[in-house]
Amino acid sequence: MVKIGIITGSTRNSRVNLQVAEWILEFAKAHNNNAEFELVDIKEFDLPRFDEVIPPVATDDRPNPNVKRWSDKVKELDGFIFVTPEYNKAVTGGLKDAIDYLASEFFHKAAGIVSYGGQLGISASVMMRPMLGNLKVAVVGPQVTFSMNTDFEQMSKFTPADYHTDSVNNMLNDVVSWSEALQTVRNK
Repeated sequence: MVKIGIITGSTRNSRVNLQVAEWILEFAKAHNNNAEFELVDIKEFDLPRFDEVIPPVATDDRPNPNVKRWSDKVKELDGFIFVTPEYNKAVTGGLKDAIDYLASEFFHKAAGIVSYGGQLGISASVMMRPMLGNLKVAVVGPQVTFSMNTDFEQMSKFTPADYHTDSVNNMLNDVVSWSEALQTVRNK
């Protein structure tokens, strides 16, 4: 059975990101029995701003203990669901730093993207695809987008519309299938 991490994309204290990630986790557990799902909150790793001397792609050494814990967590996962808000037409600095700290830990795994924002978080999800592709992550086609205007009460309480069910299910099914298939690549 594959392990899929639902990765938060914000570290702000006032974030609604955790609500979205928790909803995705509960949905995944209720609708997909072919994988083990867990919430991976980047805020809990207390990662510093990215400031490595040697690019992570050139070494597997992670001297910072928080980065090492993050590395170990990503290594044990077979796939990911990234839950990203859109800040200024981009992913958050915290999510970008978390991704930049690693390299081989992501190689030959699958990912789905869940985004949200005033314009559905589309710019953030578009930015994530080449970032993840550069790390040899297969990003599945189906993605999930939520509107801050219609899927949140007063932009603070996550209340997704029922019509999202199909897109969430499609994304989860593809992430699980691709994660299973890519295990064969990693196990060579």
